[in-house]
Amino acid sequence: MAAVAMLRPVEAGNAAGGASSAGGLLALLEEQDDALRTHALTRLAGVVDQYWAEVASAVPLIEEMSEDPGFPARELAASVASKVFFHLEEYNDALRLALGAGPHFDVTAKTEYVSTLVSRCIDEYVALRCADAPATIDARMEAIVERMFERCFTDGAWTQAMGIALEARRLDMVEQTVRRCDDKAVLLSYSFDLPLLQRRTQLQLLVCILFFGCFWQDVDHTAVVRCLQVLGEAALAAEVLKQLLRSTQDNALLAYQIAFDLVESENQHFIVEVTKHLPKRAVKAEGGAAPAATGAEEGKDADAMDTEPLLQQAAAEGGDEEFWGRVDKLWLVLAGNFNSDLSLNFMFKQTHTDVLILNNIKTAVETRNSVLHNATVAAHAFMNAGTTVDAFLREHLEWMGRATNWGKFSATASIGVVHKGHMGESMALLQPYLPQGGVSASPYSEGGALYALGLIHANHGAAVADGADVVAYLAKAVRAQGSNEAVLHGACLGLGLAAMATGSAELYEDLKNTLFTDSAVAGEGAALGIGLLMLGCGNSTEASSTAVKDMVAYAHETQHEKIIRGLAMGVALTMYGQEEGAEGLYEQLSRDRDPLLRYGAMYTLGLAYCGTSSNAAVRRLLHVAVSDVSDDVRLAAVTCLGFVMFRAPTQVPQLVTLLAESFNAHVRYGACMAIAVACAGTGAREAMDVLEPMMDDMVDFVRQGATIAMAMVLMQQSEAAVPKVKAFRARLSGVIGDKHQTTMTKMGAVLASGVLDAGGRNVTIALQSRAGFTKMASVVGLAMWCQHWYWYPLMHFLSLAFSPTLLIGLNKDFKMPRQWSVTCHARPSLFAYPKKTEEKKEDKRERVTTVTLSTTAKAKAREHRKELEKKKEEGGGSGGKMEVDKEEPAKAPMDVDKEPAKAASVTFADGGAEETKGGEEESKGESTAGDAKPEGEGKTEEETAAVTSETATKKKKEPEPTSFTCGNPSRITPPQVAVVAFDLNQRYVPVRASGKPVGIVMLVDTTPDADEDVAAVEAPTRDGGAEEDAPPPEPFEWSPKSK
Repeated sequence: MAAVAMLRPVEAGNAAGGASSAGGLLALLEEQDDALRTHALTRLAGVVDQYWAEVASAVPLIEEMSEDPGFPARELAASVASKVFFHLEEYNDALRLALGAGPHFDVTAKTEYVSTLVSRCIDEYVALRCADAPATIDARMEAIVERMFERCFTDGAWTQAMGIALEARRLDMVEQTVRRCDDKAVLLSYSFDLPLLQRRTQLQLLVCILFFGCFWQDVDHTAVVRCLQVLGEAALAAEVLKQLLRSTQDNALLAYQIAFDLVESENQHFIVEVTKHLPKRAVKAEGGAAPAATGAEEGKDADAMDTEPLLQQAAAEGGDEEFWGRVDKLWLVLAGNFNSDLSLNFMFKQTHTDVLILNNIKTAVETRNSVLHNATVAAHAFMNAGTTVDAFLREHLEWMGRATNWGKFSATASIGVVHKGHMGESMALLQPYLPQGGVSASPYSEGGALYALGLIHANHGAAVADGADVVAYLAKAVRAQGSNEAVLHGACLGLGLAAMATGSAELYEDLKNTLFTDSAVAGEGAALGIGLLMLGCGNSTEASSTAVKDMVAYAHETQHEKIIRGLAMGVALTMYGQEEGAEGLYEQLSRDRDPLLRYGAMYTLGLAYCGTSSNAAVRRLLHVAVSDVSDDVRLAAVTCLGFVMFRAPTQVPQLVTLLAESFNAHVRYGACMAIAVACAGTGAREAMDVLEPMMDDMVDFVRQGATIAMAMVLMQQSEAAVPKVKAFRARLSGVIGDKHQTTMTKMGAVLASGVLDAGGRNVTIALQSRAGFTKMASVVGLAMWCQHWYWYPLMHFLSLAFSPTLLIGLNKDFKMPRQWSVTCHARPSLFAYPKKTEEKKEDKRERVTTVTLSTTAKAKAREHRKELEKKKEEGGGSGGKMEVDKEEPAKAPMDVDKEPAKAASVTFADGGAEETKGGEEESKGESTAGDAKPEGEGKTEEETAAVTSETATKKKKEPEPTSFTCGNPSRITPPQVAVVAFDLNQRYVPVRASGKPVGIVMLVDTTPDADEDVAAVEAPTRDGGAEEDAPPPEPFEWSPKSK
């Protein structure tokens, strides 16, 4: 009865809705009867969230009950104690007791208690699963995780289940998730967007998804090839493409679309491997017999070929000729110049380079300042990158000729930037500058030409049909040029660019021989060339593993700083994308006494984890950024944050905000570069907020870096979308023309002008493809461009990161239908090209009328009257009348009124002058209004229409449309992609309707029998940048007597 009496206050309080006390229930816990204690715990479980403060005093007793194996309600006791610890914020104890609560811990309950402890449980489980040393995992914890998986499956939360399985490295649950999920494409897309996964885990995941993807009813071939590319399975990717080619016409178009996606990812090694497994059209012998097809078809016996069901399908769909025609087109995309021709065609015809900006820079830059001259040449190259328009160079040959020594080397190399991708005529373009044999007449120009040749063929030396000839030519130049450092330097850089990522052991030997000559300049070029040649190979091959060991060993032997710096960057390039595979080398270099090798260690880590957003990599880079004794190493560490985090551009400004305020100027410069790398082309407001005050930094090279970084952030941003663009352009012009600015600051403004309008205003800097792959050449281009701090000719590497922002639709014949278009659901001004600079017209100063004194005027009047009287006396009355009539007294005041007005317009300030001029025009208009003819009288129809149009415009300005149509081809900027949509009601529709309306789009013709209005794709000619000759005049007859 006492127990019942003690219980009543709580019951009464609960019934009344007010707070009472849990003291009665706590007293029951002291009883020896298990039934009473169980009853008390049952009641406490319902009120513990309200009375946890009181129950906390009895936690030791309740915890003791939970540990008593003979107590029947020990799981209930664990649940009550867990909730008390949760309210006390002792989450570890709360989780420990919740694991023993059994069914009383309901993971499906949507409460703060459950969600917190489940999250805690999963984190603990993941930590134990991912520990380096094997750890024993509590079976109760694993049971809770298993129940969470079931909850995700029940709720259809497939991505959450996949995320937990991946973090915990539970491939069995990954398999189960893939099996039970209906929309497997969602899982595949989700798996590509997980940069925090270790490379091995991601590969295992993709293998699992790909295996089960084979059993999909509607296979997404694009996703499958994308998956195979990550796995490096070139043979399987080639097989998928062949299956598509042997299928319907629409599937063949899809194969071309996938091929264009592969080329855009810039993974030359993978593309070369794919082409090795593609069939080639058989060439008929003289006797008429056709030999067996080459490529992957070799080695297959006739029986296997005959029994292959895919070939049977091909025979049923039109025979082999149609198939081989499709294969030829696929080869054209993967191993031909067609992609380059598409880009060149677009860049040449759509170029919007503002030549007046270049002329203004040329005029403002001091003639004798070689630094600014070199920067202007680089700015011109950036502005016209890939357009083949070099008219400015041709018009200012004398000015270009002022470059000397390495300035001449850089100026010649800039031709390669302007003609980037013009591979068909590269040798002819550079023929006047390339080595001709014998003694070098101009070694700097010849070295620059070899470097330019590499820039034109960058990352295409092995994949493109005629690339092998260029690689052989550059290799011959490396072997042939004895001790000429300038030529060797250019040849080594050119060879590394053309043979990028091929990993050729033969070419490595040629470059190594040049490196071991211990020539500072040539050795630096050879070291960088080896890094480019072995790009991303890591320790995967014997040649690359040997190269890494040789470079590290030689870096400790040589005394040349330039060679050591080149070797440090060469080792970093070799470890591109290796992630955990680069850990050992990073640890070795980061502990070296030589700051140059520690500098290389930062780029080794940054490039190895490029685009992964790895917390471990970021943590180590931040540590070095604030702890190393070398300014250069700290600069490199901060800069590499941008490479690691470029997939999360909004987080980088926040990450480096404090570093941007560092007392160390090198760290501040590094913060600028990190933002430039990660936020290029985004127009991010957070990035501009960090960079804007740094453009007024007290140190000139920090101002330079901030200016260039701001230009990279604002690439292809219109004034309507980002109003700060207009002020920034004005600032650049002002800094370049200001004689009081330092050379470094001016150099930054000149380069920023080139970057801001790069590629004829049709390119941006993109480090990842539209499919999500990291663009190897773009990353390398930016990383090498950052080295221009030490060697100016490396500025031109920035062109590798330029990506055309184009939309080109192609039909089955690889021609552009003029009738196809897309719709942009936004105002045209948001994505319009910037207005071109207008040349300022100088106002001609008119001479001010001399003020006439009153006495002088009277004297002149008396003399005039005397002359008139004298003429009358001589009988010249008529002449006198004429003179008297001619002089009209009424005009004098008008003339006197006009002259001071003109004088005032010159004397006043700019604003006053404009107002006075406007007033004159207005008064002039008013004076002539009375004599004007009626509208349309005495005028042609065109003049009348023009007047009417102008009047209507003045009366009311038409509102800007909210959408507009983009033809074929068009410029589509990255921000514009989100508001552009396909129009599926046209004759031509994209073969992949779910894709983004940007890049190269293959089109399906819904009415193939109708006539087509198409444009062919043609690359510009060698003199495409020059002005075209005027057409001949029309035939006519002429006679000497005709007038």
